[in-house]
Amino acid sequence: MPDASLDAAFWLTTAAILLLLVMSAFFSGSETALTASSRAKLKGLADKGSRGASAAMTVTEDRERMIGALLLGNNIVNILSASLATALLTKMFGDSGVALATFAMTALVLIFGEVMPKTVAITFPEPVATRVAPIIRILILIFSPIVSVVRALVRGILRLFGMKADEGSAMLALREEIAGAIALGHSEGAVEKEDRDRMLGALDLAHRTVDEIMRHRRQIEMIDADQSPDQIITQVLASPHTRLPVFRDSDDNILGVVHAKDLLREVDRLVRGEDGSVEGIRALDIVKVAMKPYFIPETTTLDEQMREFLARRTHFALVVDEYGALQGLITLEDILEEIVGDITDEFDVVRKDAGLTETGDGSFLIEGAMTIRDLNRAMDWRLPDEEANTIAGLVIHEAQMIPNEGQVFSFHGFRFEVVTRRENRITKLKVRSI
Repeated sequence: MPDASLDAAFWLTTAAILLLLVMSAFFSGSETALTASSRAKLKGLADKGSRGASAAMTVTEDRERMIGALLLGNNIVNILSASLATALLTKMFGDSGVALATFAMTALVLIFGEVMPKTVAITFPEPVATRVAPIIRILILIFSPIVSVVRALVRGILRLFGMKADEGSAMLALREEIAGAIALGHSEGAVEKEDRDRMLGALDLAHRTVDEIMRHRRQIEMIDADQSPDQIITQVLASPHTRLPVFRDSDDNILGVVHAKDLLREVDRLVRGEDGSVEGIRALDIVKVAMKPYFIPETTTLDEQMREFLARRTHFALVVDEYGALQGLITLEDILEEIVGDITDEFDVVRKDAGLTETGDGSFLIEGAMTIRDLNRAMDWRLPDEEANTIAGLVIHEAQMIPNEGQVFSFHGFRFEVVTRRENRITKLKVRSI
């Protein structure tokens, strides 16, 4: 080795290469820590007074600008260190110094500039992010003009290929990230099935409409206003529901909704009030007792309707389609059940099978009116519910017909056999995973 290897230029160049490797490690580790850190955890730390977490939240708001600045800095130091190493080794070993510099710098950058700092950052993302964020924020300001030009150039090139960045996708991505984290936690055993269902149910309220969970008009118990008072009182007392719609002539002609308590007060007034008697019940006018009906469109989201229920201080609404025809009814309890599961009281008729019975051969007898969502939650299946709300509706949609008893279909990884059909309704199905 020549004597020139010991001069000041050699040591200065070597020190510069080492410094650049440290800077490369800083940029690589910072990029990994800031992209891998959870914004939810950073928000929690920021709320507790961590300035580093607040800086990290600010830096990660514009990830494209942050990554652009980090990549710019990382490429500058890596290319500069490789150039200095090439010049140094070429001076020492001639033309073979190029190959030596390539192998040496590849090994050093890979180990000390990439793998090691990224391993540390991915292991402790939030602590690393809170420490590097204040420095990165300054670097982003310094590199901002160059990064802006590069970003505009990149978007222009992408536009030539028909690709366009979606500026408004951040909130959707955040929701999908939360839902994915909950599902992953359940698959790994960290989140119980009931907890998963409750959290995902709450997330879905803004994306589901009332027609998906409403009680269909076929299942609604109504009071005919033309019945005698004795018949009306008997029906209300026998019903498990406290609110019943009142109609006349046709069930599309809803006059109001009667509450059992209001009816009891009216009966008490007729019987025990001034000039009251048992015969006074004959003067009962159910329409006057009933409350004004509250109609909502079937396209209302569950989240919006829950807010409306709370604002109006009511729990009961009738669902109509775009033509004003009655489609069903929905209550606040129905919406809450989408989060917490079935809510039953002492008046509810509780069925042990809940519309789902195992046959013993790996198949399940399922009532056609059971919703796909309830079936998926009960069985951890993934049947689609975009085109139909009930399992019978899904079979009809896929078959493009109303099947007869005994017909068998296979789709979405399951075998569906029609067990019972009543008129135009499939009332019971036998389902087995293929």
